Amino acid sequence: MIEVTNLSKSFKKTKALDNLNFQIKEGEIVGLLGENGAGKTTTLRIISTMIKCTNGTVKVNGFDINKEPGKVRNEIGILFGGEVGLYDRLTARENIRYFAELNGMEKSEADKSIEMLSDKFQMKEYMDRRVGKFSRGMKQKVAIARSIVHKPNVILLDEPTAGLDISASKLIHNFIEDCKGENKAIVFSSHSMDEVEKLCDRIIIIHKGKILEQGTIDEIKSKYNNDDMEQIFMSLVGDRNE
Repeated sequence: MIEVTNLSKSFKKTKALDNLNFQIKEGEIVGLLGENGAGKTTTLRIISTMIKCTNGTVKVNGFDINKEPGKVRNEIGILFGGEVGLYDRLTARENIRYFAELNGMEKSEADKSIEMLSDKFQMKEYMDRRVGKFSRGMKQKVAIARSIVHKPNVILLDEPTAGLDISASKLIHNFIEDCKGENKAIVFSSHSMDEVEKLCDRIIIIHKGKILEQGTIDEIKSKYNNDDMEQIFMSLVGDRNE
């Protein structure tokens, strides 16, 4: 579903990504771990065609980000944590429909998808209210629905639970597990080792634009003879910060 090959990105004199190589299969959740500035968000932005790479390429369901960016975008749903970027003066329904239209959905198809998502995320009571005064959790529900209204096969999640309470975070976790059940490929960036261990089939640890380690959690724990993933992460990253 996602094939990353020799992927590099430079900003002026800074090398943000240095020759990344990994694959993510359908029905698989892969955690992207690293400190702030490690290159996680840059990687996701390149996969989603938001920014261009300097070298290498990514294929999403066989479509090359450099040669067929429009087709890649049709395959992807992306959700960032922090500021969700909704249009405050539009209702929840209007926000979601706008992105359905951007992705080329017919009105009848979009309306059917919106109704399904409204039920799924229990949003019916506020679907036709402006989002400007919504709570953080309500906005995140709308943002999730917006990101998947076009039924993408690949989901990119960049710290989607940042700033959320327990119930809203649980909603995100359920959403991720549902996507896995639908055989979608999911990339999940998070600073919470607990949720990474709970959700992810494999993890990729990035530091200063390079991959330090990748594999299943059990494989990595066995390799380093340690059951504490936080300790493993800190030992890998800490050794390279000295």
